[in-house]
Amino acid sequence: MPTSRVPAAVDALLEILRAAPALADVRIVDGPPATNLTEPKQLFIGWQPDADAAVALEQDFASAGARTRDESFEIACYAETRSGDKDMALQRGAVFALVAAVETALRATDAAPTAPTLNGTVLWAQLATGNLRQVQSEGTVVGLAFTITCRARI
Repeated sequence: MPTSRVPAAVDALLEILRAAPALADVRIVDGPPATNLTEPKQLFIGWQPDADAAVALEQDFASAGARTRDESFEIACYAETRSGDKDMALQRGAVFALVAAVETALRATDAAPTAPTLNGTVLWAQLATGNLRQVQSEGTVVGLAFTITCRARI
C-alpha cells in the first residue's frame, strides 16, 4: 500500500496534459525549468516561481478508523506565455486560455471518463487557486501560478 498518492497523481496529471490536443503546442515540464527557457508557451507541473513546495500534502485517519487514511494535496503549477511585443492584454488572454485547457483536460468526457480522478489515482482533482504575474521587459511575459487540489484515500 502506498504511503501517498502524490507520485502517481503527478505522473497521471502529466500524462493527461501531454495527451490534451489543446496543449499540443505547449512545452509541458515536470518540475522546475532546467535552463532559462524562452518558448512562447510553457506549463510547469510541480513548480511555481518563489514557491516553497512542489506539492503540499496533509493526511489524517479516515472515518473507517486506522485501516485507511485520507490525503489532501495541492500540486503547484505555473503557466507562462511570452512574446517580443508589449501587448500585455494579448499575453494575459493567452495564459488564461492555456490554464483553461488544463481545466478542460481535468473534466470527465466520454473519451476520458477518469480525467477528474487523474486516471484513478485520486478520488477527485480540480483547478483551485491562481495568481497572475505580468512583466514587461524586452517583450511581454505573463504567468499564472495555480494549484491542482486533490483528495485521495490511502
